[in-house]
Amino acid sequence: MRVAVLGASGWMGKVHTMAYQTFPHFLGSENGTAEVAILVEANPNAAADLAQRAPEARIVQDWKEAIADPEIDLIDICLPDSLHYEVAKAALLAGKHVYCEKPLADTAAEARELADIARERGVITRVGHAFPRNPVHDLAKEIIDAGEIGEIKLFKACQHIDMYGDPLTPYMWRANGELAPTGIIGDTGSHVFSFMEFLVGPVAKLVADNFIVTPKRPVVDGLAYGESAELKGDEDWADITNPDGTNLMVKFANGARGLVDFSRVATGRKFMQTYEIYGTKGSLAYTYDEVNRLRFYSNADKIGRRGYREIDVGPENETFRAFLPLPNFALGYNESKIIEAAEVIKSIVTNTPAWPTFENGHHICQIVDACMTSSETQSWVDIA
Repeated sequence: MRVAVLGASGWMGKVHTMAYQTFPHFLGSENGTAEVAILVEANPNAAADLAQRAPEARIVQDWKEAIADPEIDLIDICLPDSLHYEVAKAALLAGKHVYCEKPLADTAAEARELADIARERGVITRVGHAFPRNPVHDLAKEIIDAGEIGEIKLFKACQHIDMYGDPLTPYMWRANGELAPTGIIGDTGSHVFSFMEFLVGPVAKLVADNFIVTPKRPVVDGLAYGESAELKGDEDWADITNPDGTNLMVKFANGARGLVDFSRVATGRKFMQTYEIYGTKGSLAYTYDEVNRLRFYSNADKIGRRGYREIDVGPENETFRAFLPLPNFALGYNESKIIEAAEVIKSIVTNTPAWPTFENGHHICQIVDACMTSSETQSWVDIA
């Protein structure tokens, strides 16, 4: 499969390019391989670095050129959030398969349109929710689907970072409501929503409280994600125009309840991601700090012997075994993206959609929309 990666010099663009180049080494080539044929990057100063990362790729500045190329099979979108809808729509209408980083679109209506076009054109789609592709979550889903924790009654989850914990951390595009209209909800909340979709099921209604902690931040040109700068005192200041964090309560279609929170202002939390799932027969607990470990409690255990057991997912899982022969040698984020890239190519080669498609992405966008509406109206919002 010939791939064009759009937004190639950014964090995600680099990760996606690496994933296509790397996955056959671990997961094999029987389900297809990928050639990174075009790298799209608007910044001309990035060309030399990109040429080193993918020497065979053609480097262009205009994403429309990649979509117009008849040799390209897959358009991979790693652009700012506000461009996802426009670019994905153009790619779908050109008959391309599309792999788009989250959030799929700025609104659920846009995501619905993309899913409908994809269905009409008969192409493969994928949204970049990579966290649930860690094999530990396959185990969680297996336990849930087997009924081992019974009927799910309560889901609790959070995801926090401290990117904006310091009030003097400079402004970046992720805080711009025009470039990223839903802020932390589409950026980080959508990760939690992907776990909800994958493990528990559709959300029926929710109530949310979105908040901004620091309303203005200094502007320092040229900073990339995660970089810092010493302020000189003469900087311009920009308004923060999208949410820093959210607290929400959820009702799932299956009757379960949920308590969820996420933010980019949790000082000291470099990356905190957890979930707890409570059922009538047992429960599951996960934290990213122990990235391949699942905690499982079962009422089937003898009284006096009940307690959470720690399960380290290992080579008994085929995907884990492709990378490592022993448990507790952690698979991290980049491995999840390698797994994701391999699944995208397999889906195209076999013409078999795999979760999460644009249809699933639409439902996640519905949750994002509902969070924005609920906080604005201070009310519960139904999700159709």
